[in-house]
Amino acid sequence: MRCHRRYARLDRRLQPGSHYMANQHALDVRRRFTGPLHAAAAVALLVGAAGAAGASDNTDSPRSLQLLSRSIEALVTRVSPSVVQVLVTSYGPVEDAGRDDTDVVIGQQRSMGSGVIVDSDGYIITNAHVVSGAHRVQVVVPGAHVSETALRSLVSARGRTVDAHVVGIASEVDLALLKVDLAGLPALPMANYDELHQGQMVFAFGSPEGLRNSVTMGVISAVARQPDTDHPMVYIQTDAPINHGNSGGPLVNVDGEVVGINAFILSDSGGSQGLGFAIPSAVVNVAYPQLRKYGHLRRSEMGMQVQTITPDLARGLRLAKDSGLVVSDLLADGPAAAAGMRIEDVIESIDSVPMGSLLELAFHLYTHDPGDRLPVVVRRGNNRLTLDVRVAERPDDLERLTDVGDPETNRVSQLGVIGITLDDAIASMVPGLRIPYGVVVAGRAQGSRAADVALSAGDIIHEVNGAPVPSLEDLRAALDGVEAHGAVVLQVERGGKLSFVAFQKD
Repeated sequence: MRCHRRYARLDRRLQPGSHYMANQHALDVRRRFTGPLHAAAAVALLVGAAGAAGASDNTDSPRSLQLLSRSIEALVTRVSPSVVQVLVTSYGPVEDAGRDDTDVVIGQQRSMGSGVIVDSDGYIITNAHVVSGAHRVQVVVPGAHVSETALRSLVSARGRTVDAHVVGIASEVDLALLKVDLAGLPALPMANYDELHQGQMVFAFGSPEGLRNSVTMGVISAVARQPDTDHPMVYIQTDAPINHGNSGGPLVNVDGEVVGINAFILSDSGGSQGLGFAIPSAVVNVAYPQLRKYGHLRRSEMGMQVQTITPDLARGLRLAKDSGLVVSDLLADGPAAAAGMRIEDVIESIDSVPMGSLLELAFHLYTHDPGDRLPVVVRRGNNRLTLDVRVAERPDDLERLTDVGDPETNRVSQLGVIGITLDDAIASMVPGLRIPYGVVVAGRAQGSRAADVALSAGDIIHEVNGAPVPSLEDLRAALDGVEAHGAVVLQVERGGKLSFVAFQKD
């Protein structure tokens, strides 16, 4: 995901955190309280405590604060075991004092991030940028969480470090799915994004600057924010302090549900300024099953080209509105055309959700799967029509590669991928091809333990350690020729650009 100059991704380190709840029976809670409180009761406690502060002889104030403190502590105890630390080993430029400044030294690098367990069978959500370029991924799974005293916190919750493999990556929404071979893990549920409101209390979990098991508290500053106008993604904005190392950790509401996945901050200093951003739970809900099944995010569309209405556009086309969205093109035989959509139709709402911008349309389609049917209200002249439009999967040539490559005969076990020899037919699927030979990556090989090499569907491998590999057989032979623990450098073409992928052979 691209970031502005002032954006800071949070991929140095990460881990657990906290969040809080309250119940209408909060005033009856005693030391044995273990359940959540509702936010309204928590606010009542805070207001009561503030009011009592003016009366020096009021003994209820300490009691109210104790109840609030214990409710937060109970929430932290419940959530923390579901937050993991992600340890990543990769290769890239490193500093070497013995080298000239013009030399580039490639070496092993280690970074840290966070993740949250979303399925008890060992599935973990984190950020795509946390595991980008990873050769090896490990996660630290916390042990049973206990309420920490000052002394106990120094030695408790060390957890277990286990290997993980990357199941799938969706770079367009900065999400990745990891899998560990453990069962019975405590998973956190996703919150209903439609019920998220500005001002709601939230807690950020993670390991800022490597300080594991840290918790910060704040509110939702905005439920939908677009910090980069060139990117259609929206984010939850929060003032809960988030720093480097919180990437991939959960932002949790007072009911113990994940409202978002911490992604980045806006900062002039590099530290938290109360401008943190998280990927909404609605996007996670869509991405998770697709990453688990396909290894990537399937893109949805309605077969129409839409653009923002400007005052000049509205006057020139005599549109009924001078703002919103207008249909400028239709895909022949596409879902929108089949439903009766016409060019110059003004889209007012989709699935009862008002559509005022391209951002809202793109985000709404992210939350629906191919095959869903949605009511689309359009204004055509003086008439308002409701059309039943089917959501379709956007055609993608990379999807067609999975039909060409056999999962067994095309498997490249050393890389954990399915490869296809580049021929004329395959080359026609790759626009702007730089080198007319090589092996195309069709996808990851299911169950492969070597799947953490930084390759994605659509990548073209041209060379191994400087030697051309015109075919799948040549690629396998070149990899077999590298001794155990030897360095492997692949020349890879991705999106019309050449780069090197370096790793150590297992």
